[in-house]
Amino acid sequence: MIIRIPKGTQDILPKDISKWYYVENKIREVLIKYGYQEIRTPIFEYTELFVRGVGDSSDIVTKEMFTFLDRKGRSLTLRPEGTAAVVRSYLENKMSRVYPVLKLFYLGPMFRCEKPQAGRFRQFHQFGIEVIGTKAPEVDAEVIIASIEVYKKLGLKNLKIMINSVGCKKCRAIYVQKLKESLKDKMDFLCLECKDRYNKNPLRILDCKKDSCQKVIKKMPTINEYLCQDCRQHFTEVKSYLDSLGIKYFIEPRLVRGLDYYTKTTFEIISGELGAQDAIGGGGRYDDLIEELGGDSTPAVGFAAGIERIIMVMNQQNIEWPKDKGLDIFIVKVKETNKDMAFKLLQKVRDAGLSADMDYSSKSLKSQMRLAHKIGAKYTLIVGEEELAKNMVTLRNMQTKEQKEVEMDNLIDELILCINST
Repeated sequence: MIIRIPKGTQDILPKDISKWYYVENKIREVLIKYGYQEIRTPIFEYTELFVRGVGDSSDIVTKEMFTFLDRKGRSLTLRPEGTAAVVRSYLENKMSRVYPVLKLFYLGPMFRCEKPQAGRFRQFHQFGIEVIGTKAPEVDAEVIIASIEVYKKLGLKNLKIMINSVGCKKCRAIYVQKLKESLKDKMDFLCLECKDRYNKNPLRILDCKKDSCQKVIKKMPTINEYLCQDCRQHFTEVKSYLDSLGIKYFIEPRLVRGLDYYTKTTFEIISGELGAQDAIGGGGRYDDLIEELGGDSTPAVGFAAGIERIIMVMNQQNIEWPKDKGLDIFIVKVKETNKDMAFKLLQKVRDAGLSADMDYSSKSLKSQMRLAHKIGAKYTLIVGEEELAKNMVTLRNMQTKEQKEVEMDNLIDELILCINST
């Protein structure tokens, strides 16, 4: 019996990989322009990092992590998100000594044990950005603007920016108490999860998507009414920086995001193509996380987005993907007796910086030409005894079907000229 792929995962096949290269390259292009440096952290970390960082009452920690014990009985977890790992690396490598304000980005796989659905997988890929070391509201605005520029570079349209402030520990505590008071006589209308959240973390109730809870949530007070002066001023300045650049946004007073570490600014980028799970990316400020993970009190802000979701929306918006470059040269041998020379030529062409391949089986000349056409080779080099006797090979343009004999001594120059002209 064939072993099948695990539920909630997918193979990225050769026919699709060029899309991934394209998206990843555009992400790097934009973020490097904004001054971000790439960081790569391990795929798994000690479980405590995510319990302390993401929050022990968050859905990620309580329901979604892939956790296992190593041979010494230590609890490890496949990373469910990128920020906690970046902060761990920032502290462990004492990056603040070199960079008072550090701007980082990452790309890589994340893992969450949740119900697979459109745009949501158990292994998925994320890119994210983190700015560590400043509380400046203009940095919040920059993170939003940089994320939007990535989407624009990829050709995405009809996106909405939703923003909010979830305050700080001081003013949020007052709001949470008011929220609990308002929910107290409406518990019968909440789902079982939200009833549990009422005591553990009432803010998570605002993130519930179930209709019964949404009806209750819409009648609840919003945190904006309880922001302290510092948080209110910070939010006002973030909006003013967006306004100054003509960035259109919508205030969503119940936007809290799904992670416990957020403070002050939170935001999401929304796409109508994703249905109920319509966020294509999001982030916010997390001024308490670094201290929570053992460092000094250090402000920070970040953003993350799923690459599978980006590609899904690009396809749904019928964005034209760049054409695959294809193979430059395919070596065709007329007879099996020519295979040694064909193999030598193959490496010579590759050494010149061109992409090249050949058929290693004993296919006929006609079958080899069909294969060259199928894989999209621009040119074929036909190696035959008659041509070799004259120290020549036949060069065939696979599009125009034109062909000519080329001297071995001039072959590489001719190939480079042909490829550069296509």
